[in-house]
Amino acid sequence: MKFGIIKERKNPPDRRVVFSPEKLKQFQEKFSNSEIKVESSDIRVFSDESYKEIGLEVTNDVSDCDVLFGVKEVPIDALINNKKYFFFSHTIKKQPYNRKLLVAILDKNIELFDHETIIKENGARLIGFGRYAGIVGAYNGFRAIGLKNKTFNLPKAETLDSQKELISALHKINLPNIKILLTGNGKVAYGAKEILDGMNLKEVSVDAYLNQNFDESVYCLVDVLDYNKRKDEQVLNNRDLYSNPESYVSDFMRFAKVTDFFIAGHFYGNGAPYLFTREDAKSKDFNIKFVADISCDVDGPVASTLRASTIADPIYGYNPESESEVDYKDENAIVVMAVDNLPCELPKDASEGFGEMFLQNVIPAFFNNDKDGVLQRAKMTENGKLTERFSYLQDYVDGKE
Repeated sequence: MKFGIIKERKNPPDRRVVFSPEKLKQFQEKFSNSEIKVESSDIRVFSDESYKEIGLEVTNDVSDCDVLFGVKEVPIDALINNKKYFFFSHTIKKQPYNRKLLVAILDKNIELFDHETIIKENGARLIGFGRYAGIVGAYNGFRAIGLKNKTFNLPKAETLDSQKELISALHKINLPNIKILLTGNGKVAYGAKEILDGMNLKEVSVDAYLNQNFDESVYCLVDVLDYNKRKDEQVLNNRDLYSNPESYVSDFMRFAKVTDFFIAGHFYGNGAPYLFTREDAKSKDFNIKFVADISCDVDGPVASTLRASTIADPIYGYNPESESEVDYKDENAIVVMAVDNLPCELPKDASEGFGEMFLQNVIPAFFNNDKDGVLQRAKMTENGKLTERFSYLQDYVDGKE
């Protein structure tokens, strides 16, 4: 079987790649009967030369490959008929801006495997860039604190080479004595936690965070049952909340009263209570001054996230009284960092980590007859039609939604 690494063509440019040279070398060593080609790219974080150095063919033509690996959406005019493609298509939630892409994939008889659909039997994601979103998002939040308070000036994450350099830069700042709240229980939250731990910040329990004062900066990691409660006061489990979100209300304000910096690393499920609303943010008890919304659900559970921000311009202000965007330097503004493509700022680390997961969890399926069903579950299209698991997208494809 012949595999190809494609050039990223979406704008703005994305320097990430599914496999670093080192991971492709391991790929070849582990599966010696595979052929691998790399499409030449002038934007990739790893140079063409670095792939050539390990003996790989770098070319402008990958049309003879059976399977093509990319990161972001492939432009319609660059799609090659009758191939297997892996990339983030951003179609599984019926995103309107990519409907034509999915239609073209069907028309061109392409088998599409979206990275988001590569899951275990229990639905847990096998690969993703979430960890790196958490790492960069937390760093960007601290950078925003320095810019707003004019107390320190951290370099942009995209100008640094690695997580190690981010943490090194953070060790040089003079952080005020603040309380930091981190929500989540997945790769995003634990990526952000790596930054907090790398800064040697003290982690405290929910009870201590809510009720004690500290003479140093501290943080608290909380999960859904810490900031949501059942209306009938029963204490059950996470599964109950996911199954019966309408039975819960937010209990987030108890944290908002004592938090200075909120890092949103949670996954938000449809129907779950909002963490804080626009009315909550107007309360005199609402103390949060900085929000790093890594989850970035626009106009959703974090009321201050009015829009996604960009790597070029990552910070804006939210005025709770007017419920509108203002300059982040405004004295009444909650400072918001809500970049929605954070891993792009750490392309080398993100690519190396992604390739490691891909090599471990996906590539073996091509050589073991997909014994664990990884490819079968992930396949969105086949023979010009949606697969059964993704048949819910038919109305979207037909333009009826």
